[in-house]
Formats: sequence, C-alpha cells, structure tokens
Amino acid sequence: MSASMKFRHLALLVAAAATLTGCAGPNPRDPYEGFNRSMFKFNDAVDQAALKPAATAYKNVLPTFVQTGVNNFFGNLSDVWSAANGFMQGKGEQGMSDVMRVALNSTFGLLGVLDIASEAGLQKHNEDFGQTLGYWGVQSGPYLMLPLLGPSTVRDTVALPLDIKADPWGYKDPVNVRNIGSVTRVIDKRAGLLDATSLMEEAALDRYEFVRDSFLQARESKVFNGESGPRGGKGADKKEDKQEDKPAAKPAAADAGHGNDAAPVTGEAIMAAPAAEKNASL
Repeated sequence: MSASMKFRHLALLVAAAATLTGCAGPNPRDPYEGFNRSMFKFNDAVDQAALKPAATAYKNVLPTFVQTGVNNFFGNLSDVWSAANGFMQGKGEQGMSDVMRVALNSTFGLLGVLDIASEAGLQKHNEDFGQTLGYWGVQSGPYLMLPLLGPSTVRDTVALPLDIKADPWGYKDPVNVRNIGSVTRVIDKRAGLLDATSLMEEAALDRYEFVRDSFLQARESKVFNGESGPRGGKGADKKEDKQEDKPAAKPAAADAGHGNDAAPVTGEAIMAAPAAEKNASL
C-alpha cells in the first residue's frame, strides 16, 4: 500500500475512532478532547524529537535563496489544487488567476522556483476541498487532532483523501525522488515556523487550548472570509480564503506579533504538514 493510501486510511480511521469513543467535554466544538490531547502530545513529541531539530539544521545550513526556491516550488504545485477549488466555489476570476500563476511560474519562474506571478501582481490563494465544502454549507463538525497531520475538523478530515489525491507531487517518479521531495517539503515548512512556534511556547499557558482555539478561528476565517455565511445560506463556517495572508481575528495570546499567522503557527507547529493544509505528498 502506498504512503498516500496509508495516510488517507489513517485520517478516516482516526475520525471514526474519535466519533465512536469520544466523550463529550466542556467545549462543544471539542467533544473528543481526551483523544485530541493524547494526539497532541504524540505530535509534539515527534516534532521535538525529529522535525524541529531537522528544521533548525535546514534553516541554519542552507542559504536563504535555496529555502525560498524550495518553498516557491511546492507553493506552485499547491496553486494547481487551489485553482480547482476556486472554480468549484464558483470564483472564476480567482481560479483563472491561479491558473495564470501556475503557467507563469512554471515557465518563466523555472518550474516554480521563482515566484514571478506574485511580482506580476497575481495574488496567491490557499484553497482546499475542506474550504470548498464549507463554502457550500457543510459544517465543520468537531475539532480533531490527527496523528502526524495535526489540527483538523471532521469535515476537513473527510475532505483530506481528495486533497492528497489531487497533489501533483504525489505522482512524481521515481519514487525515491518523490520521497526525498516530500521530506524536504515538510522540513522547509517547519523551518519557516521556528520563530513563531517559539513565541507560542512562551505565550500560551495551555498550548493545547491555544492550538485548538487559534486553529478553529483562523480556519473559519479562511472558509468564510468575513461574509455572513456559505453560498447555501446555512452553516456555521465563513466563506473562503480570498488571499493567503488575509488577516484573521487574533486570539489574545497571538497578539505578541503574529496575528494572522495563528493557524499556521498552531497547526503546522505541531507537525509541519497539518491536515488543514493537506500536504498530500506525505
């Protein structure tokens, strides 16, 4: 069984297990808090033992322009699925903008290593299928902490297999190159969050609650983007992630300087490939 298939099965099994075994807690959005806290501790242990040291070495050894190129390359691949979700949400102009980003960066940007599109004024968007479901009125459901993948919700966990399947890097051959790239992708993302996660560790009294509340707030902002509700007029989430760096309402503990980075900080800090962003190459 391929790695992507294993992670798809894992995500769905975790969602089912949490639903069947979780006991209602004081927070209605986190009824499976006992299970989620256990997964949080597991993910944090993996991060401290492997990811954070690797990311620190990566950041200290590689030149900044190399790190930027790696980030741009995988960001260009993610624009493909963002474009598709933009169209599925009925946002034709945004979808076409993302298509143009991919075309421009894949050619003049040397396969995406250079982000020529941003310099040309084509804004980057981050859309996934969980956001698309939320846009059309599917409620997020309870909060879930997935092993290795980080913060998510029931809705986003159900959408995760399609997000993984849609990642172009998952079809890269030979397999050894794909695996090396996947590891590099995770380490690069974690390296970009080192300073932010250090701030979180210092600021938060209960890191689990900080991660959960910041993630849910920022995720809701991405789905809704400040509008009154989904396209169908029902549901509890908000509309869309219109732009990558669109400010979200900040939790109190995030006021120390990272504001709209709350979701990446809290989600990706636990594991550099959170379910919210669907790093499908895993």
